[in-house]
Amino acid sequence: MANQIRDTEFGHLVRFLSRHKLFRYPDEDDASLWKQCLQRDTGSTAIPSGEQANQLVGDLRSGSIVEDSQDTYLVQWYGPDDPENPQNWTERWKLLVASLMCILNFSFYIASSIYVPGIPSIMEEFGSSEIVATLGLSLFTIGYGLGPMLWSPMSEIPQLGRSPLYFWTFLAFILLQLPTGFAVNMPMFLVFRVLTGFLGSPPLATGGATIIDMYDPARAGYGICILSSFGVLGPVFGPIIGGFAAPVEGWRWTIWIFTWLCALVVILLFFLLPETSAANILYRRAKRLREMTGDNRFRSQSEIDAAHHTVRDYFLILSRAFTLTFSEPIVFFMDLYSALLYGVLFLWFESFPLVFGDIYGFSAETQGLAFLGIFIGALVTVPFFLAWIKYGIIPKFTKPSFRPEMVLPPTFVGAVTLPICLFWYGWTARDSIHWIVPIIGSSLFTVCVVTLFNTVFNYLGISYPTYAASIFAGNALFRASFGASFPLFARELFRQLGIGPGNSLLGGIAVIFVPIPFVFYRYGVRIRHMSKNARHDI
Repeated sequence: MANQIRDTEFGHLVRFLSRHKLFRYPDEDDASLWKQCLQRDTGSTAIPSGEQANQLVGDLRSGSIVEDSQDTYLVQWYGPDDPENPQNWTERWKLLVASLMCILNFSFYIASSIYVPGIPSIMEEFGSSEIVATLGLSLFTIGYGLGPMLWSPMSEIPQLGRSPLYFWTFLAFILLQLPTGFAVNMPMFLVFRVLTGFLGSPPLATGGATIIDMYDPARAGYGICILSSFGVLGPVFGPIIGGFAAPVEGWRWTIWIFTWLCALVVILLFFLLPETSAANILYRRAKRLREMTGDNRFRSQSEIDAAHHTVRDYFLILSRAFTLTFSEPIVFFMDLYSALLYGVLFLWFESFPLVFGDIYGFSAETQGLAFLGIFIGALVTVPFFLAWIKYGIIPKFTKPSFRPEMVLPPTFVGAVTLPICLFWYGWTARDSIHWIVPIIGSSLFTVCVVTLFNTVFNYLGISYPTYAASIFAGNALFRASFGASFPLFARELFRQLGIGPGNSLLGGIAVIFVPIPFVFYRYGVRIRHMSKNARHDI
């Protein structure tokens, strides 16, 4: 436990204030321990940084000490059982960190949709139009789509790591809720909505990379499934909570509610979230050994690699999320499919009030309860998907014949279910049909989310493990772009075409997307092997 607490922001503060007398590292008390991690740097040893470092660096061992005449001492793990290696943490700590990622994901995502029931209130207070008021949702979504494009590549820089980005950006996100909630006009409100969306976004893409840091690829599938499910439940519960707060207290209380929740989360992050990036842990170990011994020849692999980097290389790292998204066909089309799902979900934030408010006469407080159908669908679907991972994926994962494309079959179900869901919901939303019928239709949307979202994340994570954080960042940008744009035309779409034809239009688009997972299941191996960024060994 001390190993993990020491690497939290709280642990770093205690070490700084005590001048490294408290929460000491084992190699600070046992000077001979560091000798176990030395290895000659011959110039031919290449250890990838980022997510692969957890798996590959841990396999390197040496029983000898590098001669003083050597230029570099390579710092690595203290054997295969090194307790600082996130892969070797206890199951309780792994579960705790994974749970923190889920809570962080949920608390941030809820901030997007909880505002929607407050749109009539802010329109009345600031005298703005419906579309301008909807920008409070859209700009926040754009902000958290753009944010991971910067934060995720930064988390792959060993000198920075992941934990500080989570804590400091989320703290800034909370503090900026004050000018958001006390905004005196619409421009001020919208500016801070996009800023807070940008600053609070690191967990959206990097959370999946944190899971991969701790678990082997087979078990990481469980964590990514649950993590992404929390990312969907956040927007689902937002209108439910906001629907009861906004009509009584106004739109400002929708801001304060999630701010209190996020304040609790940031306290948990401060005390309980350790660093998980192997590259960062080994970088700080090498830096610590240099300070202890006064010998500048101690280097981590990331420092050895970075010694030849130029400023241009660092810009390439920061632009990696963009370049991978638009240069890799697998990444582009899978991101596009995820974006369609997300766009439909955010479009329903505008559609549900029209259906359950105007057609079925639900009050403002109870309209959000219609989203519980999606929640119930998640409770039913997620266990089946986890069972698929356990019995359908994990037994194949260790076999030489395993291919990333073997995780794709659940997407076949999701691809077919999405148009069914849209047609069902659209054409049963009428006063002659009981309100439970369109809610049941909307619950099928969770089947699409669970089978498509989670499978896409697993497929991309396995196919591009070295750049997982950047890949997930590109996915977040695509999703946010659709999530931001769809609500802006949603009400006009349904007012001009009607609920049935409007959803039929979306269902027709979903039909066009159906072949995508089948194509990648059949030809994915060939496409991956033409890429210089994807894995070629499986």
